[in-house]
Amino acid sequence: MTSASRLLFGTAGIPHKASSPSTLSGIRQIPELGLDCLEVEFVKGIKIGSDLAQDIGKAAAENKVALSAHAPYFINLNSPEEGKRLASQDRLLNSARMAELCGAESVVFHPGYYGRNTPEEAFENIKKSIAEVVSILNMERTRVVLRPETMGKKSQFGSLEEILQLCREVDGILPCVDFSHIHARDGKANTYIGFQRILKKIEKKLGPKGLENMHIHISGVEYTDKGELKHIDLKESDFRYDEWIQALKDMGVRGMVICESPNLEKDALMLKKLYNQGG
Repeated sequence: MTSASRLLFGTAGIPHKASSPSTLSGIRQIPELGLDCLEVEFVKGIKIGSDLAQDIGKAAAENKVALSAHAPYFINLNSPEEGKRLASQDRLLNSARMAELCGAESVVFHPGYYGRNTPEEAFENIKKSIAEVVSILNMERTRVVLRPETMGKKSQFGSLEEILQLCREVDGILPCVDFSHIHARDGKANTYIGFQRILKKIEKKLGPKGLENMHIHISGVEYTDKGELKHIDLKESDFRYDEWIQALKDMGVRGMVICESPNLEKDALMLKKLYNQGG
């Protein structure tokens, strides 16, 4: 659990200013930038071994950098092919095991696609698959929290309502709330009142822990009526990040904010400065 009494700000992966393109270098760069956390990216596959994972955990502890991890993109827990579902579960399991060795608190993942299923069928399939993974992790006493992410494309399973219901029905998991994805998915949720409404819904569905231990993704986003197209820098987007930050402050949200803008640390620092301003 994130023990901070405030929000921590960091980058999705290695900051651009890091001396080398390695996670260890990235972790050491985070405090030099004035940031607090980093999400270790397994998105193209888990390409580190247990020794390096332990070194990452040690470097994070020494530099007081909180860590999360992001599981591989190629996970689809609603695939019609059993082999792909099982492989997706394996990727999620291995991400959680490696994340724990790194000292990460949680693993973010994309649950899957609707495909030819109804949203209700997709929900049940994904819920069953996640519950099986959680059961194995519990038996192994792996304490990493799995976090299904709100998704930006309408073809993807992962509306805010779906993710919150999953977290209500599968013990021990919590959401990764990507506000940019929520905005891109419906073109709304882009005012102070809209952001507050989302936060109140999370609190109502999950209780106080929903806001006390949040994992948040944020970036600018380009989108169409089908949802997200790509991430862009916040200042190039229509996302009202100043109103968003104010809503987070007013609702007393705690946890991690991971910036996924192309300029990574620049937007992360801008958001942290806004958060630390009075008012």
